[in-house]
Amino acid sequence: MFRSTKFLYALLLLVPALLFTACESDTETPGAGHLRLHITDAPLDAENITGVYITFSEIHYKGHDENWHRFDEFDGPVTINLLDLTRGETDILGFFELEAGTYSQLRFILLATERGQGPPSNPQTYLEFEDGTTTPLFVPSGEQTGYKAIGHFSVPANGHTEVTADFDIRRSVVRAGASGLYLLKPTIRLIVNEEAGRITGEVTSVPENTGIVVYAYESGTYTEEEAAEPEAEQSRFPGAVNTDMVDEEGIYHIDFLAPGSYDLVVASTLDGEFEEVLGIVEGVTVESGQTTVRDIDLEEL
Repeated sequence: MFRSTKFLYALLLLVPALLFTACESDTETPGAGHLRLHITDAPLDAENITGVYITFSEIHYKGHDENWHRFDEFDGPVTINLLDLTRGETDILGFFELEAGTYSQLRFILLATERGQGPPSNPQTYLEFEDGTTTPLFVPSGEQTGYKAIGHFSVPANGHTEVTADFDIRRSVVRAGASGLYLLKPTIRLIVNEEAGRITGEVTSVPENTGIVVYAYESGTYTEEEAAEPEAEQSRFPGAVNTDMVDEEGIYHIDFLAPGSYDLVVASTLDGEFEEVLGIVEGVTVESGQTTVRDIDLEEL
């Protein structure tokens, strides 16, 4: 009788486990993994813009067959104010199943008006200004082909990886010449979270009423042409990997950097407009998962 009771007890414990396994196998692809996708942004240089609202309708990935596939799990459209996601802040775009392996491209489909179609009555991708007014962000062909995000990441079988898409709105929002339209031409990096490091520090000897921006370049890649007046519908400092504006406490914080050596280009602004490059801090090392502290005294540049 005692042995029969033990057998029945063991069977009762085993049945839920078998049911759970059966349910899991109905929803999971054997050998597949998952991608947890985050989004972040670098701040705008312009001081009068308080919101950059982007509406995502679909997200695609380039598969091992070299074709584009849609993430069915993405529940769009989703609107995000990218200016809420600076200095390491992120938002979750989704948790997606993928065949195990290495990937290098994602594609974001936006709900935005194409340039030349006239102003929309209810824009879903737009800028917001200090006075509360808004203006639409126009795209060349965003609704049809989307915007590619580049960066290698691997999805392990029966595991998951966390990746952040850095939208870098500073380089992505430009103003057209005579029309005055604001154009969205996104530059998007993909960074594996566990591999990323960051640089932070205090900037001292800042002149009164002067803004300071710190641009991170891969060591040896910055040239004087980067600071020159940009061509029409282009941005200044196009080769910067990431950037940050020094806050009221004199702190800058550049996140989501791949391991390696970086040069910090320090520039001044007046009323949100570029003035000049003040100097360069060379050879700042970034390690995976680590914070590198590099204070900057402007008088020593």
